[in-house]
Amino acid sequence: MSNTYKNIPTPIYIIEEKLLRRNLRLISDVARMADIEIILAFKAFALWKTFPIFREYINSTTASSLSEALLALEEFGAPAHTFSPAYTDYEIKDIARCSSHVSFNSLTQLQRYAKTVKDANPDVSIGLRVNPEYSEVGTLLYNPCAPGTRFGVIADELPEELPCEIEGFHCHCHCESGADVFQRTLAHIEAKFGKWLPRLKWINFGGGHLITRDGYDVELLVGMMRDFHKRYPGLRVILEPGSAFAWRTGSLVSHVVDIVENHGIKTAILDVSFTCHMPDCLEMPYQPAVRNAEMLPLDKADEENTYRLGGNSCLSGDFMGSWRFPASLKVGDTVVFEDMIHYTTVKTTMFNGIAHPAIGMEKTDGSIEILREYGYSDYKNRMD
Repeated sequence: MSNTYKNIPTPIYIIEEKLLRRNLRLISDVARMADIEIILAFKAFALWKTFPIFREYINSTTASSLSEALLALEEFGAPAHTFSPAYTDYEIKDIARCSSHVSFNSLTQLQRYAKTVKDANPDVSIGLRVNPEYSEVGTLLYNPCAPGTRFGVIADELPEELPCEIEGFHCHCHCESGADVFQRTLAHIEAKFGKWLPRLKWINFGGGHLITRDGYDVELLVGMMRDFHKRYPGLRVILEPGSAFAWRTGSLVSHVVDIVENHGIKTAILDVSFTCHMPDCLEMPYQPAVRNAEMLPLDKADEENTYRLGGNSCLSGDFMGSWRFPASLKVGDTVVFEDMIHYTTVKTTMFNGIAHPAIGMEKTDGSIEILREYGYSDYKNRMD
């Protein structure tokens, strides 16, 4: 990834086809070896113009809303595995028609909508989200099993005999996690819910399985799943990662528009925004890698060629730092943020009406195809 994209004048997300296919091949191989289904979660990646590539490797996707379920059916070409914390009267029938699986977050939602779902789509398979009360996710904002969570039913709340509509369990406990974390979590899931598993048709272990990260123990995952199949031979296993598909598949290209200094700290102001275009950097917080720059501790901000990077919104905290560059930055220089394809375009905003980066794909031959550009009408129509 030596390309510095200096010939691109405007901000743009660029997904690299060869890196995307690398991830897809690995995920497809793992699914085959483990005899499980791995599907794409739209909450992390929903660039539908890339779906023809995905369809070469996977068969299904997961949705968390009517819009995502419609996208699955209309653009991916297959009904969605759908879960939402709370369905509504005005959307549930349409969601059912767009879904192969519908998982409920609570027994009350199940009681309220199970018949409606089946009436709208007799072929849909109904599931229930369960909470094993165990997760190793350290950041509270992303921990779905934290005390007081609104997600899932704990074992103590389940009846001995499950409602007849339930064919599967949905269980999400991870965030960018390794197979060792899944191994420990699985022990808690089985301890809490093992007595019900033989009665089910499927179990969805959710997302957060970062299979494509360097160092992920694929052999451990495959072995775990093979052993799980031996314990529950009739149970179909589903994983629905989002980040794993788009992990390290592309970047956000930005440009320096000004350089300011305050109390010895130099800030390079860019034509992109952390809060608008890289929200996880402020939420997580997560400090991204910058191509050809060295990340330094904040107390090194006054070193030579070292800059805090600032977004172009009016939010005072729209900045991160510090990075040391090979030479002094100047207005017009290109700054490339690595690994900016997952949880970016799906979470961006048009706060301040700031120009939204275009979306492009670098093809295997090196050419760049523009998938989407944004303008004033996109901002205006959101406010209408």
